[in-house]
Amino acid sequence: MKKYILMSLLLVQAISFAWAQQTPAKKALTPINVYPAIKINRSPTRHGPEKGSLLITGGDEGDNKAIWNKFTELAGGKDKAVVVVVTTATGDRAATDLADVNNIKKQTGIANVTLLHTADLKEANSKKFIEPLNNATGVIFVGSHQWKIADSYLNTLTHKAFFDVLNRGGVIAGSAETAGVLGSFLWRGDTHGPQITVGDHTQGLGFFEKFCY
Repeated sequence: MKKYILMSLLLVQAISFAWAQQTPAKKALTPINVYPAIKINRSPTRHGPEKGSLLITGGDEGDNKAIWNKFTELAGGKDKAVVVVVTTATGDRAATDLADVNNIKKQTGIANVTLLHTADLKEANSKKFIEPLNNATGVIFVGSHQWKIADSYLNTLTHKAFFDVLNRGGVIAGSAETAGVLGSFLWRGDTHGPQITVGDHTQGLGFFEKFCY
C-alpha cells in the first residue's frame, strides 16, 4: 500500500514540475477580482404608459389621504380635475348608484366627478357614451368583478378613450381587484371567482404591459 502511495506522490510531483517548466517564471496570474469597469446600459423597454400615470393600490386606500391626494395631484388638482368613475365591475346596481362618485368627491374635494357604467359592448363603442371621457383628466375603476370590465370595454371606443386620458397626461387608478385589469394579462379574471388564477378571461386593458397584479 505504501508503495502505491509513494508512486502516486512521485507522479504528482513530476506533473507539477513539467507544468512549471512550461509556464514562464515571470508571468503573473491576474487576480480574479481585477477587471475593467462594466457599463450597464438602461433598457429601452417600458412597461408603463409613455404618457400619463397609473395609480395602482391594494384595495386599502379607504381614508388614506396620501393616496387620494396623489390621485388629485395627478388629475390636475381639485379645482381643475375632471374625473370619471367606472363602476361596471360592481354590477348592474352601480349603473345609477352614486355612492362611489360621492365618496370620491368627499375624499378628494374634486367637484367634477362623473359615473360611467355599461355592460353593453355596442354602447361602449358609441361616441355618445364616451363623451364624459373626452375631457377627463382622471379615471378610477371600482368594484370587484374585473372580468365585467373586459367584457364591456375591450377593443371599443371607450377602451381607446381610456388611453387618450393617459396620452393627455392624465391618471388612471384601480384598486384591489380592478387593479388587475389595468395590465395586459388579466390575472384572477375568471367568472367563477378570483380563486381561479388563470381563468376564462385573460386579456386586460393593457395600460401596463407584461404585468399582472
